[in-house]
Amino acid sequence: MSSAQQRLSQVSSHFTLGGKKGVAAITEKHPDDIVVTCALRTALTKGGKGGFKDTAAADLLAGVFKGVIDRSGIDPKAVEDVAVGSVLAPGGGATEFRAAALVAGFPESTAVKSLNRQCSSGLQAIVDIANAIKSGMIEVGIGAGVESMSSQYGPGAVTEFSELLESHPESANCKVPMGVLSEQMAKDRNISRAVQDAFAASSYQKAVKAQKAGLFNEEIVPLQVKWTDPKTGEEKTITVKADDGIRDGITAESLGKIRPAFAKDGSIHAGNASQISDGAAAVLLMKRSTAERLGQKIIGKYVAASVVGVKPLLMGIGPWKAIPVALEKAGITKDEVDIYEINEAFASQCVWCVNELGLPQEKINPKGGAIAFGHPLGCTGARQISTLLTELKRTNKKVGVTSMCVGTGMGMAAVWVAE
Repeated sequence: MSSAQQRLSQVSSHFTLGGKKGVAAITEKHPDDIVVTCALRTALTKGGKGGFKDTAAADLLAGVFKGVIDRSGIDPKAVEDVAVGSVLAPGGGATEFRAAALVAGFPESTAVKSLNRQCSSGLQAIVDIANAIKSGMIEVGIGAGVESMSSQYGPGAVTEFSELLESHPESANCKVPMGVLSEQMAKDRNISRAVQDAFAASSYQKAVKAQKAGLFNEEIVPLQVKWTDPKTGEEKTITVKADDGIRDGITAESLGKIRPAFAKDGSIHAGNASQISDGAAAVLLMKRSTAERLGQKIIGKYVAASVVGVKPLLMGIGPWKAIPVALEKAGITKDEVDIYEINEAFASQCVWCVNELGLPQEKINPKGGAIAFGHPLGCTGARQISTLLTELKRTNKKVGVTSMCVGTGMGMAAVWVAE
């Protein structure tokens, strides 16, 4: 029996206990389920000019931590560990994220770590906490993600390779800029500019409609921050409570007028790629039995996750490879998923993954995605969960998947159930 067959056999045997399979199995409630009792995010704001342009990443994190404590009513002393995903923070953010937890009200007994798995850092942080709970290492934890691209994105974020790494062809490909490799992928996989622009316009239109209807309000914790007016130099105190990258009136035709960013005859430009943004998000996790003991309201359940590698130059196909693995681990089919939150790093890669997986467009990012409101790198994997669980609840649906491509050639995905 191959390793893949063994894994499938193990998954099948796990989800046929009690005679139930698929959605019926994963929606059953058990005391040792890993559940979510709070999932919040800040607004996402435009890098360099939005509401958080003058706010440090750790301050965003402290704000969302306070939001989780206030919204959930959790005793901060009950939280044993906090994992924070971040890509650009100097030193990995380890020092300031610990400081942010203390400022937010967590005691010195609450441990904190930072981690970096590129664009999936927020999701990886949450999965790490889920696994720590599942193993018995901790009872209650928070997985989070944060990024201040205003202050930390740019040439300084690019790593210089040694001669050893540069001399290996596949290794050297790890440092190819994502826009360049996505442009090449669009050409190789025949994803036309017209298709990309249509997808991007749809993302904007869905986000505009959702924002006007107040569909993001429940997942966003408003933050009061200092902001310097670039025209007058005056420092003001403002409250940021809405994504400020969402633009009304965007159409495929208007996007078609934007100049390509990476090649004269290219198809990728600022309007059909994810926005550079600032933001933070956090998810509170524990076992069902713990939540019931602590009087925590359960809003969702973590089911399974996957992480895979792909060729560095094909970074964008990550969700196509990761999603089927996560579904297999969960024991469900792609058709049993109600909503897919797939990060829109570039319209080209998202369109290709969705088409190759054969997923219905209406199930993809129903409130828009990173093209419309931004992709603060380390934050996105955590942000998607608050967006997903809120929308599943609103539409009275049950099963969701979050996924993203990952820089240097990886993909990650996770399966969630709303309660």
